[in-house]
Amino acid sequence: MNKNNDRDRRKVAEPVQVYLDPVDRGRLEWLTEQLDTTKSDVLRRALEALERQIADPQSHPALRIMKIAEGVTPASSPDYDVAVEHDRFLADSEVASWRGEARERATGTRRGVRKRG
Repeated sequence: MNKNNDRDRRKVAEPVQVYLDPVDRGRLEWLTEQLDTTKSDVLRRALEALERQIADPQSHPALRIMKIAEGVTPASSPDYDVAVEHDRFLADSEVASWRGEARERATGTRRGVRKRG
């Protein structure tokens, strides 16, 4: 769609009434001045920016968590597929916790001394 068609579409757009508190009203007026445009254009741009932010896969909460965990390797990994044998993993972890091994693995501590690193 070219810019002329986009402008034509906006000319027939329906009006929307928005109630703003004084702080938001001030922000809208400040942005209008800074961008040298209309309040309507500022609101349209804000909608487009919000849509891009929400549609961006990098902004998805689960993907952000995965990014945070990227590069993190567990202290020790079992020699089997935990996704397939999760019951075995939980049982092994429980037995290890009886000996304090799981706590050491999870916290990076041994006998109350935290590893540095």
